[in-house]
Amino acid sequence: MTLAGTTAIVSGGSGAIGGAIAARLAAGSCDVALIDRTPAPAAVAAIQSAGRRAFEFSADLADAGETRHAIEQAVRALGGLAILVNAAGVTSFGSAAELEAPEWDRVMSINLRGVFICCQAALGPMKQHGGRIINIGSVLGKNGGNARPWLDPSEQESSGNVAYGVSKAGVHMLTLYLAREFARFGITVNAVAPGPIISGMTRTFPENLRALIPAGRMGRPEEVADAVAFLAAAGSSYITGEILDVNGGIWSD
Repeated sequence: MTLAGTTAIVSGGSGAIGGAIAARLAAGSCDVALIDRTPAPAAVAAIQSAGRRAFEFSADLADAGETRHAIEQAVRALGGLAILVNAAGVTSFGSAAELEAPEWDRVMSINLRGVFICCQAALGPMKQHGGRIINIGSVLGKNGGNARPWLDPSEQESSGNVAYGVSKAGVHMLTLYLAREFARFGITVNAVAPGPIISGMTRTFPENLRALIPAGRMGRPEEVADAVAFLAAAGSSYITGEILDVNGGIWSD
């Protein structure tokens, strides 16, 4: 499952999952460009320690113009584009009854529209030689949320996140549409849907929900990165339109 000689763009490189993905791709001999709102020195260091080229470009994924410009800069710096990983995203808490419209719009603009803009900007360069697009979804885009308010109303207060879940469900559906539309160009489009992963976003993950994970623990960012590397590799060329669960058994479909 080689990645040797390939080039990749990873959005959200300053995050735990994005940084792990960048490091994993570099370990497979891939040059990587990172796109994020904030610098990602740890991810850059990991890429360089693997002996690969690393580039950083700043963009707010809620801004379509900034995002397109950053993708163009990254493609130019890399000298082409074989792999796009959309790992950037924001979390959000709030039940459907209480969430305010500005928060809904904020989450959708980054988690869903931002992913679409990145994909759209990358498709031009990829149409020439084919490529891999891997989007980071979530189990929350499949299971309707972890909270069980009919058993314990406090779970809704601590882990209700309707906007995040809906945005990730949109990412899953976007993945399926793009996979069909661009298969004729040799472009595969897949998603990885993590369950609870140890990161800054899950620092307050409730212990009673953690106990429901059949694997008995939360996942590690490196485990998501391994799934991404599998889908990015040349040997996965016949896999497209797949949403790969990495969730310790908390959800099966």
